[in-house]
Amino acid sequence: MGVLLCLGAGGVTGCAYYGFTGASIPSHLETIAIPIAEDNTSSPVTNLGNQLTDLLTEQFVGRTSLSLNNNETDADAVLSTRIVQYTNQPTGVSGDERATQNRVSIEVDVRYYDQVTDSTMVQQTFTGTANYNPVQAGLGGEQQAAELAVERVAEDIFTSATSDW
Repeated sequence: MGVLLCLGAGGVTGCAYYGFTGASIPSHLETIAIPIAEDNTSSPVTNLGNQLTDLLTEQFVGRTSLSLNNNETDADAVLSTRIVQYTNQPTGVSGDERATQNRVSIEVDVRYYDQVTDSTMVQQTFTGTANYNPVQAGLGGEQQAAELAVERVAEDIFTSATSDW
């Protein structure tokens, strides 16, 4: 299918790689560097930066034709992420003023940069959220909600970075 798209569009607009997932990347990009996400928050949940980096690596390497390059200066593209905000707030309160529902929210600044053409492909902030019941979920509830929020952010980043071609 990708070959037919290239033949039909190659003379006019160039060719992009299209995967079966709907993800596409410019054809001149072959490698990507994804440095470990900085976590600039005081979140009680540890390893959010590593989790985000692992999820993004799985997405970009597993669902596109890109291969991972650990050297940022040699990669065709660089995806830099920074967790800038982490909140855990009640969204529901019972009659005795106890939280019945909490929402974890994670905000991530993203820059996806094409080093071949010296252009920024995506530069924006993404937010992922997940709810949990602090009474039923106990201490692990916040951890699980944070992990789900990071998964949602990673998916949104991937979708945004691969859907505008």
